[in-house]
Amino acid sequence: MKNVPSDLDIAQSSKLKPIFEIAKKIGIKENELELYGKYKAKISLSILGRLKDKPFGKYIDVTAITPTPLGEGKTVTTIGLSLGLNKLKKKVITTLRQPSMGPVFGIKGGAAGGGYSQVLPMEDINLHFTGDIHAVGAANNLLAAFIDNSIAKGNKLNINPDTIITRRVVDISDRALRQIKTGFGGEENGTPRDTGFDITVASEVMAILALSKDLSDLRIRIGKIIAAFTYDGGPVTAQDLKCAGAMTVLLKDAIKPNLVQTTENTPCIMHAGPFANIAHGNNSILADMIALKLADYVVTESGFGADCGAEKFMDIKCRVEGLKPPDAVVIVCSVRALKMHGGAFKAAPGKKINEEALKKEDVEAVKKGGANLEKHIENMKLFGVPVVVAINRFLYDTDSEIAVIKEIAVKAGASDAVVSEVWEKGGEGGIELAKAVIKICGEKSDFRFLYPLDMPIEKKIETIAKKIYGAKEVNYSAEAKKKIEHYTKLGYDKLPICMAKTHLSLSHDPELKGRPSDFILPIRDVRISAGAGFLYPLCGEMRTMPGLPSVPAGTKVDIDSDGKIVGLF
Repeated sequence: MKNVPSDLDIAQSSKLKPIFEIAKKIGIKENELELYGKYKAKISLSILGRLKDKPFGKYIDVTAITPTPLGEGKTVTTIGLSLGLNKLKKKVITTLRQPSMGPVFGIKGGAAGGGYSQVLPMEDINLHFTGDIHAVGAANNLLAAFIDNSIAKGNKLNINPDTIITRRVVDISDRALRQIKTGFGGEENGTPRDTGFDITVASEVMAILALSKDLSDLRIRIGKIIAAFTYDGGPVTAQDLKCAGAMTVLLKDAIKPNLVQTTENTPCIMHAGPFANIAHGNNSILADMIALKLADYVVTESGFGADCGAEKFMDIKCRVEGLKPPDAVVIVCSVRALKMHGGAFKAAPGKKINEEALKKEDVEAVKKGGANLEKHIENMKLFGVPVVVAINRFLYDTDSEIAVIKEIAVKAGASDAVVSEVWEKGGEGGIELAKAVIKICGEKSDFRFLYPLDMPIEKKIETIAKKIYGAKEVNYSAEAKKKIEHYTKLGYDKLPICMAKTHLSLSHDPELKGRPSDFILPIRDVRISAGAGFLYPLCGEMRTMPGLPSVPAGTKVDIDSDGKIVGLF
């Protein structure tokens, strides 16, 4: 393995093409492009009218095993696979979520890939980009202000302040805002109440942006947001608060997908960024619908492991009218991640890892940890879609360890398992993976949802818990049972389920690695995102506002005398 420069060095040394050239290459007309400088643009939604009679291309979803702090390389594989397909002369478009600045300045890092498989301009993408996340925050906070104002001005809607759902948001990790009190200082400053902030990408508005088919659909969904309940238990919506129109106006540009390019000048449509443990964790419907009409192959990515983003991709995103089901799924894993799941060493965010155990060959630990990969393959096969495993190769991986992963993958039902070296080699390192994906896209897909929408709420929750997570049973708190009864009475029982749980385990407990079994999944609450169109049960405590680590990544970021960003990644 050669000495690879930092992600930022690679990004800044890459030769970008003007974005109108990238657009022209995939069939986007000049009048369908709204430039944001030289290398970024928004795509007008009018393009869908022009392309409506064109057939869809092949649709590939990239997911992963249960994430570890080591990083499995899911985004880098998504981009690298696209580059590999391009090397094979396929017309391909990558579609990705856009990153929040919270993790960028915190502990996780960016979401634009890495090494020689990146999306550019990396600095812009990981910072303000085209302002979509700020627009989401403004729309969300406008609704929050309307709620408090309605209560302060006589509470004509009979809002029960204890039931307010909409919290204010900010796109920075700030633990001090998790639990706060507002409205102090007398009548003119509102009504005192307990509340808190979420990170912007956890807002229902972001989930709605990602699931809307057009501006009209966005307006309807925004109007359906339940901001609170009345003292009588009835929903109070953004439409009731007469705020939905103004919120939609704030999102009129944000709904247009963003066009950027990769390190090898292939197109990437990057749009929307809902959380994968609270929301559904996938890029926008619109990005994929446009890409599927323009390309022969569309490679998209679902957040976290296959039990989180990919399950929601299938059961929530693919239910939206006009979007086709996937032709193939790629599950990313690495030797070192499977070693960790196999108990060879522990890894925690911000904590030092046992480097010797990381580098040492440990076939037995890989075999043991392989149970996690096995379960994720089984999960994806439940949807009737062919699977290929991408083994993201690192420096100290041995042939014996990789051979074991291939054996486990094929035995569990994967059509193939292929080594990926896209971080180091870009498209060249993704050619074998691309060949495997082309092959399985030719296989018969028998797509099916995990559950029908008319199934009772409890049954839908239990189906996901038992079939996807491997739970023995589900335990509901009194609050969860009360909410389920309430939503059923209001007619929301036909919505799909968006489970909110840790991404660090197949279970609700982040300490349970590998393939946990015989556990009881606790449901402490069930909440509603009526505009986005799903119910989200809370499995244990869920953080909607991250905190910064002892040494935030932002401490390394600066700008030099020439105006060049340094220390980003």
